Parts: sequence; structure tokens; C-alpha cells
Amino acid sequence: MPEFDACCDPAELLDLSGRKGLVVGIANDRSLAWPAALHFRQAGAELAITYVDERTKPHVVPLAARLEAPILLPCDVNAPHELDAVFDAITDRWGKLDFILHAVGSVPPGDLHGRLTDCSAAGFSQAMHVSVQSLIRMAHLAEPLMKSGGSLIILSYLGGERVVENYNVMGPVKAALEATVRYLAHELGPSNIRVNAISAGPVMTRAASGLTGFAGLLDATARVAPLRRNVTADEVGRAALLFASEYTGGITGEVLHVDAGVHVESPVAAAKMNVKSEES
Repeated sequence: MPEFDACCDPAELLDLSGRKGLVVGIANDRSLAWPAALHFRQAGAELAITYVDERTKPHVVPLAARLEAPILLPCDVNAPHELDAVFDAITDRWGKLDFILHAVGSVPPGDLHGRLTDCSAAGFSQAMHVSVQSLIRMAHLAEPLMKSGGSLIILSYLGGERVVENYNVMGPVKAALEATVRYLAHELGPSNIRVNAISAGPVMTRAASGLTGFAGLLDATARVAPLRRNVTADEVGRAALLFASEYTGGITGEVLHVDAGVHVESPVAAAKMNVKSEES
């Protein structure tokens, strides 16, 4: 049982003061990683922020400034050495790392919009590399910096568990990502490093804007989900904050559904709902 000198003053709050975190996956202020980063910072954490390329940099720079991020670097996980350079900078400045938010994924449009059956080897390889292998590499680089333990937080989607109409190649990729979460949790647990995924419901993000029929998916989700609504990016961000804190110190290898409960419902035929889905 917890021991308190008196109940219940002061109020107990999530506090990440002194913690150092890396957020990979902010493209603009509509990215799911953005509200998570805001919550991390509001709780007192100091953050390293990355942007994928020069095209996204102008959108990310003011956000990093708002977060007072002392480290802002490019990180295209397909580019040799960029991820290593980020961890070198973290090592030089902090010498430690407490948590990572991994929120990246990419697949060529032709492979995303086409059937899994017709997916190219190159497209499948790119999708797996960006979503899955990059997480494995981050875990490898983070392990020596998490000397007192840490938390890896990964964003996923229901299409990794069930067939979601038109989710196509990203379904198997997300399934592989969630399997990777479990294996990393097994391997890193003895070092007190927790590895968990958040399966977020559909939210209108930059990634979602390139996918077919997203408005229909939002409408169908709101009608089917037990809460009869869609989730917000802020709700996903608050879940990430929880995983970065010690409040989830006993949880690892988990996939937490932040999706208004839609994952518990029986599948509804896409034809009946007139839905085409896309990545959240």
C-alpha cells in the first residue's frame, strides 16, 4: 500500500521533471505525435524533436521552439546515419534517455492504394523498414542510454489486428509492429525498459489525408464505437503521457486501444457502411 503522510494534500499529478524524451514523427501540428509532445513538455520533460526532411522542417521548427526543445535534427529513417546522429546528439547533451515516442510510417502511394496481393517487393520492404525496423534500431540505440530503465511508446492501428477495408499493405505491417513490441518487451524487460503500443482510432492527420475514403471511416467508426464518437489526437497524446510516466511502471508488451472502444465491436461489412478505410 502507498504511504502518505496525510490524505490527500497535495494532489498527485503526473510529473516528468528531469526526464529526457525523444519524439520521432511530428510532421506538423496535426500529427498524432504533436499533442503527445505537448503533454510530455507540460509535465516537465525535456525533448529531442526530429523532422523527416527539408520539406517538413518549416512546419516542425516552430513547434520545436514552442516545446523549447534543445535538440532538433533531421531523421529520415531511410537515410543512412541520420537516426544514429540523433542518438549521438542525445548522448552528447544528456548522456541518458528516459522515453521515446515512435510515430512513423511510410509506404509508396501505389502500394498503399492497391491490393496487398499486388504490393511490390520494394513497397513492402519500405513500409516494413520505416514502421518496424526503425523501431528495432531505436531500441538498440536507446538501450545503453536507459541505464535506469525507460519507456518505448509506439503508435499502431486496429488494421494490424483485423482486416480493415482498403488498409492493404499497412495491415500486415502494423501486425509486425505489434509483434515487435511484444518481443522487445521480452528482451528489454530485464533492463526495466517497457515497450507498449497505442492503437489509436482514426484521427484526421497528414498521413490520413493521403488515404482513400477517410471521411467514411470516421463516420462509420463514430456510429459503431461504444462511445459513439471518434477519439481526438489529444486523447491519444494523454495515453502516451501515461506510458512515459511511472504510473504504467508495471505495464509492458501491451497494446492499448484508444479508439472509443471500436475494437470490441463485431466487424460490420464495409459494403453495408459504405466505408473505405485508411491509416490513422
